[in-house]
Order: sequence, then structure tokens, then C-alpha cells
Amino acid sequence: MHSASFSLFLLLTAAVASVFLARFFRLPAILAYLGVGIALGPHGAAILANSDSVESVAEFGVVFLMFSIGLEFSLPRLKAMRSLVFGFGGAQMAVTAVGTTLVTWIGFGQGWRSGLAVGLALAMSSTAIVAKLLSERFELHSRSGRQTMGVLLFQDLAVVPCLILLPALADPVAHPARALGVAFFQAALVLSILIWVGQRTMRRLYDAVARQRSQELFVLFTLWVVVALAYATSAAGLSLALGAFVGGMLVSETIYRHQVAADIRPFRDIFLGIFFVTVGMMLDVGFVLGSIDRLALAVALLVVGKGTVVLLVALASRNSLDVALRTSAQLAQAGEFGLVLMQLAFEQKLVGTGVFQVTVSAMLISMFLAPFLIERVSRMTGLMSRGDWAHKAKVIHDIAVGGFGLDRHVIVCGYGRTGQQIGEFLDGEDLPFIALDVDPRQVRRAPTGKGKVFFGNPDRPEVLKAAGLARARALVIAFPDVTAAERVLRLVRQSRPEMPVIVRAPDDTSVAALKKAGATEVIPEVLEASLVVAAETLTQLGVPLERTMAQVRAMRADRYPSLRAYYRDSGSSRTEKAETLR
Repeated sequence: MHSASFSLFLLLTAAVASVFLARFFRLPAILAYLGVGIALGPHGAAILANSDSVESVAEFGVVFLMFSIGLEFSLPRLKAMRSLVFGFGGAQMAVTAVGTTLVTWIGFGQGWRSGLAVGLALAMSSTAIVAKLLSERFELHSRSGRQTMGVLLFQDLAVVPCLILLPALADPVAHPARALGVAFFQAALVLSILIWVGQRTMRRLYDAVARQRSQELFVLFTLWVVVALAYATSAAGLSLALGAFVGGMLVSETIYRHQVAADIRPFRDIFLGIFFVTVGMMLDVGFVLGSIDRLALAVALLVVGKGTVVLLVALASRNSLDVALRTSAQLAQAGEFGLVLMQLAFEQKLVGTGVFQVTVSAMLISMFLAPFLIERVSRMTGLMSRGDWAHKAKVIHDIAVGGFGLDRHVIVCGYGRTGQQIGEFLDGEDLPFIALDVDPRQVRRAPTGKGKVFFGNPDRPEVLKAAGLARARALVIAFPDVTAAERVLRLVRQSRPEMPVIVRAPDDTSVAALKKAGATEVIPEVLEASLVVAAETLTQLGVPLERTMAQVRAMRADRYPSLRAYYRDSGSSRTEKAETLR
């Protein structure tokens, strides 16, 4: 008992310290958990050497993650993605498996059965790592994010046929085609029953629970839904994670979706952290250091080879190069189900000890590299999609010609809804402006007054120069990307330190950073929206309108120094007028 308590204490201490350091250095928390697993696992301090109980708990990390992902995907959306799931996902897995089989068979002298076993394992990508990173980066519903999730869903579905196929490969007498046919029929039947029953009962069950007005009961019922559906698919021979994903989709069609997502998040993060610890426990650092040359080749073949396959499939699916590269980076690593398949292949004697050790180590290292690769490629493709190609000589020339002759104008960076509204106000005051945007659809929405809209990225110095930064009267950053806004601010302050720059921000968390970068004033959308909602609430509750607006003016006077005199004078004059009327 004391030993278990001490191990738990060390695990939590190491997790807290490592996650703190990861956040401090702006690294993904996944790396911290993996590092804890290496340090405390059987190949490190051996504090968590007996990992069976830890692994059984950690498995629910992927279960809760897939439930959370299911909350983001409704059944109609999944139906719309069916060609993506089975087309893109099937092509990726088939080409990766066949390519790996050929490389293993021809290049390394292994049998085709061994090559196919390794190929099926390497074709799997990490749902836990990629889905968590996409969720944190708000990219689940980007084009690359949808493609990646479609491939990951197909891989989850393909786990069961692979688990049947590997023993059949080890037994030449078996009939794999018949076994696979039974498995597909069983999977389709189980999922159809779950979806059919769930669509008719999930909303009613949650309504009954919600009527009890018990937060404890609501959370317990949500946990029951996750575990029950995961157990149902597991008992039918499918993966736990697949049942949890179906459960999330069913809940997503109810009005309780957002409350369920908030309740499940703490369980997901804790269990998922433990899962990554168990993955780190599998890496033998001594073996890595002793076989560095073979491992380096294996990792390169895995990451580059698999990434190339995904890139080619994505390009064949008529994606732009930047989207194809992001999708490639998001899938160019091994996955947790691939580790399961490699373990089974080793037990079935399809692969030898040396192949098993090298392959598993390469898979784990690729999972370590995944967060860095995804981040790096995301930055690179961000420059591609908004950068160099968009700012060739013709683009710069068009902006310079369009802004020729303008003086003391306003530069509006971003011409979405906020930028267009700002343009209307400037037009109303007969003030000239130049708007810059990287979305061709926004550029086509030309203003009717003295404003001009051009295609161009304002975080490029040559674009700002062509837009007449040296002659401009003010600059407004109207897009919500804080990182890009900081880049624009630094460029502006290099040549125009005195010019007023007004910046739009999504919330208060980025105000200090933007002001430090040089913003004259930062307008948080959340603050303005909350002021309007608060004013409407007080008015509906019978609070006099003058008193309500006085509170709003006071809040704005404290928040915006440049408008402080107006709000205070306006408030005092209105108060005097009210007193006179009395």
C-alpha cells in the first residue's frame, strides 16, 4: 500500500513538474508525459516497472479523447465525410502497408508475411497525439484537420480486421478472407444497432437526468454513457475507442453537448496524460543509444516514407500544396494501435526480436517527434498560404499603384465583417483607406466610397510599404490572429513609432502582449459583447436605462484611456439632464 502510494506520489510530482516546465518553454504537454514515462518506467528508474494496472487505466485516456472528438462530429457530418473516411483513409492505409511490405521484403530480406505485419502496424497514426494537438490548435474543422480525422477514423475501424488478419498470416492453413468478412459484418451490425438505439434514446435519457437538477448525477450518467458504449463495442470485438466516438456523436445531437464536453474534459486530460506516460515507459533508451544508426534509418523511412504517401494521396485528392503538407505532417507518425499490432505480430512469431525492437523504438521516436513536426510544418505552410507566393511583384505593384496619391489615409488590415464595418464608418466620415486581406472573396467586396481593397498580407514589410505606411494617418488590425497582429505591430513600430494603431483582440488574455508589441489601443471582443449583454440584462430586469448606461460608460471610461473624457463628460451631462427633468 505504501509502495503504491509512493509511486503515485512520484508520478504526480513528476507530471506536475514536467508539465509546468513544458508550458514554461511553450512545448506540448504530451512531451512532458512521455518524458515522465521514460524516467519512471522499466527502462528508467523502474518505479512504474509493473505497468499492467497503469495501462488498464491509461486506456481510458484514448476512450475519453474519442468521446470528446465525437462531440465535435454529428452523424450528418460523418455521413458527409464517408468518401473522405473510406476513400482517403483506405488509400493511405493500403499504399503505406503495401509500400512497407515491399521495402521490408526486398530491401531487408524479410518474408512478405513479416513485411505485411510491419506495414499494417506502421500504417496506423496516433489518434491520441494528433487529435489532442488539433483540438488545442482549433484545427479539427480545418480542411487538413477534417482529412486527418477521416483517416484516423478509418484506421480505428481497420484495427479489428488487422487483429484478425495477423494470426491468419501466422497460420498458413487459416482462411483470412472468411474471417475478415465475418469481422466487417459484425462491426457493421454492432455500430448500426448502437446508432439506431442511441438516436432514439440518448436525448430522452439526458432529459430525464437533467430534470433531477443534480450535477453529480449528470456527470455520473455521462461517465456511464462513455464506459457503456466503449464496453459494448469491445465486447463485440471492436475497439473501446470506437464505441466512445459513437457515443460522443450521439450526444452531440442533443442540447446537452456543451455541458457534457465541459464535464468530461478533466477526466479526458488526466487519463490521457497517464496514457502518454505508459507510451513513454515502452521506450528503451539504452537500446536507442546502442542502435542509433539502424534506428535513425528506421525513423527516417517511417516519417519521410509515410509522410510522402499521405502527401501524394492528398495531392491526388485535389488539395492545395499547403493543405497536403499539413495533412502529411499530421499523419507522419506511428500510433498506439500500431504498437498493439506489432506486439501481436511478435507474439505470433511473424517478426523476430531484432525487427520488433527496432520497429517499436522507431514508432515511439516518431510519436515523440510528431508535435514538433506538426508545429514546424504548420508555420511553414502558413507562410506558403499567406506568404511568398501571395506577394510577388505583381501584387506589390497593384497595391502601390492603387494607393498612389493617397495621403493621411487609414490602413485596415483584414477586410472581414469587422474590417468592412470599419470601412463603412471611415466612408461615412469621407476618410480614405486601404484594406488588405489574403482572402480573395473579401477582396472582391470592394467598398463604395474612398476605400480600396487589395490582396496582400499585412505582416510583410513590402506590402505595408506599398500600402503607404509612411504616409498613413493610422492603422487598424481587424483580424483576430494575435500572433499575426504582433508581427504587424513590430513592423509598423520600426518605421512609424508614433502612429496610432488600433487592434482587435478575441479576449482580454492577449491585451498586455499586444500593447507591449506597440498597440495604441486594444479592443477585446469579449468585453464589448459582455457589456451589451449586461446592459440588456439589467434593462430587462427593470433597472432604469440611465443607470444601466452609466455603468457601461464607467466601464468603458476605465478600459479605454483615449475615450475616458468623452464617457465621463457624457455621463455627467446626462445625469444633469435627468436631474433637471425631475
